Amino acid sequence: MPDAAAMLLAARRNPVFRMSALPATLRPADKAAAYAIQHKVAQSFGAIGGWKVGASGPEAVPLCGALPAASIVPGPATLAAASSFIRGIEAEICFRLATDLPPRPVPYSREEVCAAIASAHPAIEVLESRYLDPDSVDAWSNLADTQSHGGFVHGAPVTKWQDIDFARETVEQYVDGTLQKSRTGNPAGDMIRLVMWLANEGAVWAGGLKAGQFVTCGSWTGKSVVGPSAEVRVRFPSLGEVLLTYAESPSA
Repeated sequence: MPDAAAMLLAARRNPVFRMSALPATLRPADKAAAYAIQHKVAQSFGAIGGWKVGASGPEAVPLCGALPAASIVPGPATLAAASSFIRGIEAEICFRLATDLPPRPVPYSREEVCAAIASAHPAIEVLESRYLDPDSVDAWSNLADTQSHGGFVHGAPVTKWQDIDFARETVEQYVDGTLQKSRTGNPAGDMIRLVMWLANEGAVWAGGLKAGQFVTCGSWTGKSVVGPSAEVRVRFPSLGEVLLTYAESPSA
């Protein structure tokens, strides 16, 4: 029997291999085992273009995952509905790095991490899964699958991002022109805390964070599932907006 990483990789390459769950003997028993599988899958990406990091609350320990460079595109973007099975979307804010943050014995300070960030962007994370129903799968199996990462669309850069009070920022998520969700502040609280944790712990296994990579800091709105021809627009007053459209025709 193939190992868990091989099964997840097979499902990434061909959706016919999507599964209801990993076999019981291959399911990760804890966070460390889940990350070991996730990292093995990520080694097949060719290039890491970014990272997702989030937390369930302001005091919670973050969770993270590496994102393949091929899955990161600028908006406005169009995805083929024919190859999108879940069509989950989440409104997010991401940062793009200007300089490397390689592993080192002394943890990076907040000031050092902020200095390494070139810009902030509005973003949409696209959720797809190697499981038929990720909501029915245990938490560690989902973490092994990078928490259903399927794609990432970013908006234009804002370089004076340090002037933004993110705690007061309000997101608006529109689907087919209708306001679907709105909230103020990221549920995880301070997003720079997340990037600091990623630089000091989460990304160390991959050689740290690299200039040009994006770091997206968790969903502001929670997961929404949209239709096969949906138009999704995410807007932050201080960052602008980003647009994603699903096209029913694969060639659109």
